[in-house]
Amino acid sequence: MKILLACITTLAILTTPVLADGDDDDDAPTFGSAGILSRDNREDLAPLTLSSGMPLNESGKLELKSGTYYEIEIEADGSQELALAGAGFFRAIWIDEIVIEGIEIRPLGVDSLEFDEAGTLEISFLAIKPGTYDFGVPGSDLQNVEITIK
Repeated sequence: MKILLACITTLAILTTPVLADGDDDDDAPTFGSAGILSRDNREDLAPLTLSSGMPLNESGKLELKSGTYYEIEIEADGSQELALAGAGFFRAIWIDEIVIEGIEIRPLGVDSLEFDEAGTLEISFLAIKPGTYDFGVPGSDLQNVEITIK
């Protein structure tokens, strides 16, 4: 009986919401009923453009915040068959979905993406693991983006 009571007490403590101590932190994120996937926690990133001999974006960098849900479009102009690799980056995020031509894909993992012709791909993901990651065309310094998750 004592063990059962101890288990119930522990469960009650673990499931009770933590109440604020009067500290009004305006910087703290406020989530809706969907929690971390709420619309208020979403951000659209500038698209990456995949074109032969051209950089993916102007700065060559993306800065993300851990715990934020992002959407990014990758547009290929079809000038050359190109792949984008970023295994380290893909392991540092949780991919909600990849959308190609209206087809939604919910993968367990991704290592790279390859564009054989012109088209647009959209990736929706949650940044998780802080660090700096390379994402781009293998073997190219120009067609590479350094992604930092803080």
